[in-house]
Amino acid sequence: MSAVRTRIEALLAAHPVILFMKGTREAPRCGFSAAAVERLDEVLEDYLGVDVLEDEAIRQGIKEYGNWPTIPQLYVNGELVGGSDIIQSLYDSGELHRLFGRPEPDRSPPDLAISDRAVAAIREAMADVGDAKLFLAIDGRFQPQFQFREAGSADIAVEANGLEVRFDVASAQRARGARIDWVETEHGSGLSIQLPLAPKGVRDLDVHALRERLAAGDITVIDVRPAADRAAAPFAAAEVLDADSHARLLGLDKGTPIAFLCHHGNSSRQAAEYFRERGFRDLYNVSGGIDAWSREIDPSIPRY
Repeated sequence: MSAVRTRIEALLAAHPVILFMKGTREAPRCGFSAAAVERLDEVLEDYLGVDVLEDEAIRQGIKEYGNWPTIPQLYVNGELVGGSDIIQSLYDSGELHRLFGRPEPDRSPPDLAISDRAVAAIREAMADVGDAKLFLAIDGRFQPQFQFREAGSADIAVEANGLEVRFDVASAQRARGARIDWVETEHGSGLSIQLPLAPKGVRDLDVHALRERLAAGDITVIDVRPAADRAAAPFAAAEVLDADSHARLLGLDKGTPIAFLCHHGNSSRQAAEYFRERGFRDLYNVSGGIDAWSREIDPSIPRY
């Protein structure tokens, strides 16, 4: 037995649910991994994400282990479930929820309003799509996108102003109260999709404002840097986001003001968006990260 296979089997034996993916749960590094994480996180709090980009041997070895050529890959109790498309399908059908003993998703159709002008524009765009159906997909960041694709048995269909619009389960929940119109602006014309349930975007917070908020005690700081970086330049006022704290931090009240900190302010924004996708409403990214804090606030913290 190869050393890589032994490592994989040890992981599978130690963790009942594992997603082999590109990136981390907090910062996926491909769209398919992000979609898989989004669905799993709505069903499970506790599972292991293995970043194959950090381990080339595991990246190749897991493809051979399960005879599955792509990443991500979901394993449950040592058995391969499949990749992103299968996870999506299982989620939409409710099978993913049943697999983990969770309540099935709300499949009630969303209420939405579509103006006459928007209907006319959409019908014109549909003139050459054949049997494809109109879908409104809304991702975890509440970014909406109209798509034309084949109908599926798990679709949620809504008729609004004489137009049928289809949704996957997660998109249907995010579309509640949506208003779709055709608008003319100085930059051109196009569809406008308003989503009342969309949380506020991540806001920038400079280090001087962060110092004031910390003094007032009205903000939680989460440090998303690797352990070696935190050891080299510690920020004592912060919580640490890692595998051990992940579920606890996601369990905070969704209205908690949270600022995310990294080296320069890039990976922390990704982490903040990850929390936004999970319903948190008051999120900040520390501009310039720990480097700016060292330069402008506390020079005793080493720069690196």
